[in-house]
Amino acid sequence: MEDWLSAALRAPSVLVTVAIVEGSVPREPGAKMLVTREGFAGTIGGGHLEHRAIELARTMLEEGGGQERTARLERFALGPSLGQCCGGIAHLAFECVDREQVALLDVRRNEDTWRVVALDDPSAGWALLDGAGRLLAGAAVPPCDRTRGTHVFTDASGRWLVDAVLAPRAHLMLFGAGHVGAAIVRALAELPCRVTWVDEREDMFPPAAALPANVTVEATDTPEALVAQAAPGTTFLVLTHSHALDLRLAFAILSRPGPGANRNDWFGLIGSDTKRRQFEHRLRERGIDAARIDAMVCPIGLPGIAGKAPAVIAIAVAAQLLTVWESACADQPGLLDASSESN
Repeated sequence: MEDWLSAALRAPSVLVTVAIVEGSVPREPGAKMLVTREGFAGTIGGGHLEHRAIELARTMLEEGGGQERTARLERFALGPSLGQCCGGIAHLAFECVDREQVALLDVRRNEDTWRVVALDDPSAGWALLDGAGRLLAGAAVPPCDRTRGTHVFTDASGRWLVDAVLAPRAHLMLFGAGHVGAAIVRALAELPCRVTWVDEREDMFPPAAALPANVTVEATDTPEALVAQAAPGTTFLVLTHSHALDLRLAFAILSRPGPGANRNDWFGLIGSDTKRRQFEHRLRERGIDAARIDAMVCPIGLPGIAGKAPAVIAIAVAAQLLTVWESACADQPGLLDASSESN
C-alpha cells in the first residue's frame, strides 16, 4: 500500500486525521488516511467509519475541486450511528491537502514536525513547526501544546488541529542485500520504522524508484564505519554473503560503547546454532565481554517458525523486531503507532 505522503504528492486529495477519541475506537489520535477520487492510502481503522470518511472526503473533493483549502471536524458515534462493536466516539479532521505542506512533510520524513491547522476559519490557514516549535512554513498560528500528541484546542478564532507527524523512532541497520535482506525490506515497507540497507555490492539493490519510502541505501566497502556512527538504540541485523564479513560486523556492533549509551541496541545475526557457537568462540578471543555476546540474537526470527524460504524468514524476523520495538515504547513514546483493527 502506498503511504499517504506519496499519494498526496500525486493527486488532489483530502487528508483524514483521527483528531479526538472517546472510549474504544479502531485507531489512535494522529492516525491518517489520504483519500483521492480513485483510491486511498493509509487507514483510520477500517469498517463503516472508514467507509463514511471516504464518502465525505470525496464529497469535499467534488465540491472544492481539490484546490480550495477547506477543513472540517466531524464527530462519529461508532455504536449508535455506524454499528461498530467498539462503541466509542471518533472525531475526524478533514482537510483538502495543501501541496506545499505535503512536499515539506515528505522532505522531513525523518524529522519531527507539527502541523497546526485551522478547522473553522479557512483564512487562518495552517503552519508547520519543527521539534523546537519554530515556524517552518505557513502562517503564524496560536501557541500550542506539543507535549500532548495529536489533539484539538479552541481559542477566540475557533478550533485548531495540532497534529504530531513524528519521525519513526525505530531504526534498523540491515547488512546484506541478498534474498533474505530484500525480503525483510519488503516486509518492513509499511511499518513505522527507518531502514538503512547496507551492502558493498551496489548492483544488488533495487532501483531507487522501487525502494520503499522508509529505506535508505548505503553501498559501502566500510560498513563498520556506519556501525560506529549509528545512534544509541539502533537495531542491527547482519545477514551478508560472507561469514568473515558477518564476524567483522558482529565485532564492530558488540564493541560499541556500552552498556550505558548503547544499552538499547539490539543485534541479530542470521545463522544456525552451530554458527552461533563458532562466533561466540571467536568473539571471546577478540575480547568481547561475555554478557554482550549473550545478548547477541542468533538464530533470528520468532521461535517455532522453521521455514527457510526468504519470505518465511522475513515474516518471522519482522514479527520479532516488532516485539523488540514495542517493548521499548514505554521508554520512548511514539516509537510505534498503535496497531489498527477493523470492526
